[in-house]
Amino acid sequence: MARDASSAPVPIPGSERPLLEEARLVGRSDGEKPIRVSIYARRNPQNAIAALSVPDELGGQLPQKRKYLTDDQFDGLYGADPEELKKIENWSKQCGLRVVESSLRRRRVIVEGRTTDIEKAFGLQLNEYEHPDMGTFRGRVGEVHVPSDLAAIVQGVFGLDTRPVGRPRFRRSPAAPLDWTSGNKKAGNGHGGGTRAKASNLTDKWPGTFFPPQIADLYEYPPQLDGTGQNVAVFAFNGGNVPDPRGGYRLPSLKTYFEQVLGGKTPAITDVVVQGPGNDPGPDTKASEENGDATGEVMLDLCVVGSLVPGAKIFVYFTEFTTQGWIDALNDAIAGSNDISVVSISYGNPEDDPQGAWTAMGVKQVNEILQAAAAKGVTICVASGDDGSSDQEKTGVHVDFPASSPYVLGVGGTKLVASEGSHPSITQEIVWNETMIGDGAGGGGVSVVFSKPLYQSGVGVPPAANAPHTIGRGVPDVAAVADPVTGVVIIHVSGTKLVPIGGTSAAAPLWASLIVRLNQGLGVPCGFLNPVLYEKFATGVLRDITIGNNGAYEAKVGWDACTGLGAPGGGQLLKALAGKSTARSKKGR
Repeated sequence: MARDASSAPVPIPGSERPLLEEARLVGRSDGEKPIRVSIYARRNPQNAIAALSVPDELGGQLPQKRKYLTDDQFDGLYGADPEELKKIENWSKQCGLRVVESSLRRRRVIVEGRTTDIEKAFGLQLNEYEHPDMGTFRGRVGEVHVPSDLAAIVQGVFGLDTRPVGRPRFRRSPAAPLDWTSGNKKAGNGHGGGTRAKASNLTDKWPGTFFPPQIADLYEYPPQLDGTGQNVAVFAFNGGNVPDPRGGYRLPSLKTYFEQVLGGKTPAITDVVVQGPGNDPGPDTKASEENGDATGEVMLDLCVVGSLVPGAKIFVYFTEFTTQGWIDALNDAIAGSNDISVVSISYGNPEDDPQGAWTAMGVKQVNEILQAAAAKGVTICVASGDDGSSDQEKTGVHVDFPASSPYVLGVGGTKLVASEGSHPSITQEIVWNETMIGDGAGGGGVSVVFSKPLYQSGVGVPPAANAPHTIGRGVPDVAAVADPVTGVVIIHVSGTKLVPIGGTSAAAPLWASLIVRLNQGLGVPCGFLNPVLYEKFATGVLRDITIGNNGAYEAKVGWDACTGLGAPGGGQLLKALAGKSTARSKKGR
């Protein structure tokens, strides 16, 4: 049934997609092919204003003094109006679409229908395209339309365009993989109490690299904590139209790493399939990675989180590299029933991507979900990028999204050097920047999309390096080791070889794991950390990184757009968040 002719179509603000450069039109999409679309409603207008203040009010308090929202309170502040959701359902049915799911808490109605019916409902045309970098995808040009009587209600429609959105944030070391069985000694106990590996063939082959428990020791993670009682989400992207859509992990390989290599235990790992094939590991070769295989990223995240918080329950949220994949997965992790307290995300795109990976409609929807997560007491750790201040683009400076959202903990990268011996310590930590030799650099800069949040008002965020040099949200907030030369040693998906890996894809799960331990130690979630970090612990708690640059921005004393407020001082941070006086005697160098 066609849409009500009495209700004229109105474009959704921010939904416009330009014609993608270098994209070749293949032809119209198959009109009979079914498409599943996610329609997002606005927040309940009666409570929308009240919802805006909750994250900042909570974030400025120490965790143990916070009172997080109950489920009913969360639904009231951040959910949809049930009557408005019903209007979307009824209209969808009138358009000949099947309502697959309707969720007040997620503000989402998922519908399915023939391509032809979808096109008519939203007033657009869908085409198939080929692109040299993005492969084949279904796309559109122009705006998404809804009837005028739904214009104030419908905030976003996702699933129409399937172009890839997001890229992994990891960098491989130039060092060759090593058969792990050739190192006869275990590297640590998996609880943060491990010592430097003594196997000479490891240290000779990869001088300066670390197993995750060794990094935890150097960063002074509270050793008595292992994440017991905590639930952490690790985001994993695969599927879509890339040449090799695989991506995932092999549990036997992880078990080998946790138990035989590190001498610890294998944590509980649960897959949550939001979109795409779910856990589908590829071979993780150079060729498969270049064609889209995301297995290396998934293995990195799980090796880090699993070895540092083996007592926690790990939920792997599998979804696709599309706007719909991002938004639905974030929504399910935050508003779902798995009681997630920390999310680790090692992916992103430039927030102002000239290729239009993100629409303004998509950025707004993601940011609102992240804002709701902050109000619910969920900490979101996001990699800030591996291409320095240019962030994948050939010209200008850019910051990565969603790391640029003011509601996440953006994580930058460092180069870490430690002493040898039975009790190693950090001898130097500087900004990761090896772009001259092609190994990347930590992302960071000043947002041109998000204004400077109140919590950053006292740290001297500089004008953006690009004209018109506005002062927006500064990225990152914190940092951790990311240089692949001084990076993390993990196990290859085959389970037979160890490989050193870096990138802010390693730094983000390092911080996520620390926060999981802090949650356990405090007995309450840390939640939205940014306000309290900036307003109470901007100095004297974290390791201030003052040497180096990421291209356009220089490190300095205090916050900077390379490493934020600094690298972890885990024990210091636990004391500070618990309200105990603390002062760091030695800054990072």
